Amino acid sequence: MATKTIGIVGARGHTGAELIKLIANHPHLELAFVSSRELDGQRLADHSDTYKGDLAYGNLDPDAVAAQAADVVILALPNGKAAPYVEAIDQAGGSTVVVDLSADYRFDERWYYGLPELYRDRWRGEKRISNPGCYATAIQVSVAPIKDLLAAPPVSFGVSGYSGAGTTPSDRNDPEKLRDNLMPYALTGHMHEKEASRHLGLPVEFMPHVAPHFRGLTVTTNLYLAKPAKREEIVLRFEARFDNDKLIHIVDEAPWVSQVAHKHHLDIGGFTMSADGRRVVVVATLDNLLKGAASQAMQNVNRALGFDELTAIPL
Repeated sequence: MATKTIGIVGARGHTGAELIKLIANHPHLELAFVSSRELDGQRLADHSDTYKGDLAYGNLDPDAVAAQAADVVILALPNGKAAPYVEAIDQAGGSTVVVDLSADYRFDERWYYGLPELYRDRWRGEKRISNPGCYATAIQVSVAPIKDLLAAPPVSFGVSGYSGAGTTPSDRNDPEKLRDNLMPYALTGHMHEKEASRHLGLPVEFMPHVAPHFRGLTVTTNLYLAKPAKREEIVLRFEARFDNDKLIHIVDEAPWVSQVAHKHHLDIGGFTMSADGRRVVVVATLDNLLKGAASQAMQNVNRALGFDELTAIPL
């Protein structure tokens, strides 16, 4: 297959670094540019263990990004920063695929919401793809297989490593403040609560927390059922829904964050029933930088370019 070009805006961040690793190992992708204001002029190879070329970071404004005419542009920027780049690429014409990792377009009907395992059949060849949030991915996978059985809104308790707070200094990514600590925040109305509710088509209640570890998250979801069920019925629902999805693993025991850190799949298990069979608790874990961001973006890039969905994603 012909080699395609790809560029990253916001390449200094944690997710940008993971994307560079995946692209470096992709047989059909070539990095056209990496944009970072802080690293402008520095060689990418000096910051990456996998990239071996001569490419240097640039500080590219939206028009400069559009002028690159890359086959794919990945926007790995904070929320609220994507629009000028999207507008410049739109004005330049061409056929550039844009994958936005922020929340900016997750509620925009004109963009494909790229959680392949749940919404693969909704893709209609769109070249504007909104990558799901990490927590929202875990919540939706925890609910979707049995949402028709529910009697009440799902309630999800989430704990994430501090890499999820990005690189801009804050209390939520300060290792000293997090030491021996668990930090609750945005206990109602979190962006991923709204996102999961929107795409599942039912209200979700979500309470996030930050823990002292760097990467990986867990979501424990409480699901009330309209009528009693057996554990085996619930497990079969999940197995049937994700039977052909290699990045969703159904496990028996409740999974641990340490088991998925640095891995590209999501584990979901536990499946613990109440005595009356009308409540089930499930636990989902994923690496927020991989299946929660970079690996999922690579799935979307591969699909948009016509490659096998899992190309360059280690299984």
